[in-house]
Amino acid sequence: MRPTQNMCHWRAWLAAGALAMLTFASGGAAAQAPASAPQAAPASQSTQAADANNPATHPVQPFAGIASENIFNVPRRDLANEAQSQKERTLTQPGNNAPVWREVNSDQAHYSSLPAKEAGVLIQRTGQQWRLFRNGVITVWGGWLLVVVPLAILGFFFWRGTIPLREPRTGRMIERFTPFERIVHWTMAIAFVLLAVSGIVMLFGKHFLLPMMGHTLFGWLSYLLKNIHNLAGPVFTLSIIVAFVIFVRSNLPSRDDLHWLTSLGGLVSGKHVPSGRFNAGEKMWFWGGLVIFGLVLSASGWVLDMIVPGLDYYRATMQIANVIHGIAAVLMIAMSLGHIYMGTIGMEGAYRAMRDGWVDEAWAKEHHEHWYDDVKAGKIPVQRSATPDPKAARRRSPGEA
Repeated sequence: MRPTQNMCHWRAWLAAGALAMLTFASGGAAAQAPASAPQAAPASQSTQAADANNPATHPVQPFAGIASENIFNVPRRDLANEAQSQKERTLTQPGNNAPVWREVNSDQAHYSSLPAKEAGVLIQRTGQQWRLFRNGVITVWGGWLLVVVPLAILGFFFWRGTIPLREPRTGRMIERFTPFERIVHWTMAIAFVLLAVSGIVMLFGKHFLLPMMGHTLFGWLSYLLKNIHNLAGPVFTLSIIVAFVIFVRSNLPSRDDLHWLTSLGGLVSGKHVPSGRFNAGEKMWFWGGLVIFGLVLSASGWVLDMIVPGLDYYRATMQIANVIHGIAAVLMIAMSLGHIYMGTIGMEGAYRAMRDGWVDEAWAKEHHEHWYDDVKAGKIPVQRSATPDPKAARRRSPGEA
């Protein structure tokens, strides 16, 4: 029993000596710290100045959790007192957890084991700015634009009505659109209507449909229209590309366009204004609505569908694409209303030109006189399609619109 007791005494002395050496080393390091502090101060100050409010970026300090160099001097926590203080603060400052939420809302990327992009950013502050712009500027001003434009068109219709032909029909027909051109046009038109209706419901539906339909029915409707929107988008993009190829030559600017624009095509004065196959108003719709807005809508829509290869889909990328998509959509819908009006009830014979592909010589001469002159001179064939439609001419009678 004597050796064992001696061994215990030796171990106690060794432990005490080691503790004394650690205490001396800590005191020596603290004594040397003032001499080396001035050299390390600039780097420390620059780090704190760079991001003083973000503790996550500060370097880890050794023994940062120790109150002093002597571990036996760490004060014991009074858990009962802390609980009482927290209870009192919930009464005087309810919900005050400012330090935690200040760090959460710092917009800085912290560590996360999740493989997703931006998983370390819990709250993106710019997302609030996007939400306010989408639900404020786009929804309010875009909504008013889609209300004012139809009212203006309705007022113009009450004033002028359907613009009739000045001369009677001749019965001699000219092929204005081939079957392929009409297929491309109606494919693009149907896809655009589906996209416009579904987009309006998704952007404005909660303001006028949700109160009437309720959350369940409106949720199912939005889900259905969202899928229709995503399916019609690629069809619309493809039809735009094909339409550009087959119609771009007839929509190139000409000297007649300036005269047509200055006189507004005779819509107000009622005077005859000659033009080519497409007038300046139709060319503005082709280049502004179809090409510019159509391609911008398609590009931003593909980003929102996350089908563009090689693109990093960060939250900021999706927010910018959503803003561009919404603005372009509202402007294109407003612009298309004038095109739809003039192509249906606004002008006699315009709708049947795209439905059947054939127009009377009187209609061609009155609305597109330069194109009619080229047809009569033989520069443009009367019939351009390889397979004629003999029923097209018989479907028209002199008094038919």
